[in-house]
Amino acid sequence: MPTSFAHYWHATTPLELVAVVTGFACVWLAARESLWNFPIAIVSCLLFVVVYFKAKLYADCGLQGLFILLSCYGWYEWLYGGRNATELRVTHAQGREWLLGAAFAALFTLGFGYYLRYHTDAAFPYIDSFTTAGSIVAQYLLTRKRLQNWLLWLLVDVIYVPVLWYKDLYFVSLLYFLYLILAAYGYWQWRRELATPLPSSAAAV
Repeated sequence: MPTSFAHYWHATTPLELVAVVTGFACVWLAARESLWNFPIAIVSCLLFVVVYFKAKLYADCGLQGLFILLSCYGWYEWLYGGRNATELRVTHAQGREWLLGAAFAALFTLGFGYYLRYHTDAAFPYIDSFTTAGSIVAQYLLTRKRLQNWLLWLLVDVIYVPVLWYKDLYFVSLLYFLYLILAAYGYWQWRRELATPLPSSAAAV
């Protein structure tokens, strides 16, 4: 285990560093409700495919591919997902979304976790699967501009930080620690947006 920042730096690849920087940027932009978060997220996800594959975090590797698809979907939704194909506004997650999200997370964690445990050399099969499932649900809620997506990211990031550190992905672990801060900021920022009165010509989504 490295014992100094210099060791951490030398243990980190340039690819990981670029993935970290773009990952931070896309979450910051999402918290600011900037559409630029989506193209930058796509670039970041492509880089993390390689990073996670090398770390044998296969569920998270596959997750990046799904994030790319969700980013394309979210890009469109933020632009045209509102009433009469207008810009989407921040809203609360619906009960049906919570129910389906919880069911999906439970089934995915058990099913994919079992597969990873008995058919691959995955490092943390069930933890990896749970964080993957939680991230999918959180990302979907983000594409729909649901306020509570940030609460799910807080839960997922708390788990990711020690797992990634253990796998010697020190700067990625640091990134997820920063994600915790950004998720709290995003929740605060989006709550302010939600409290802003709708224009007279707009209606709730």
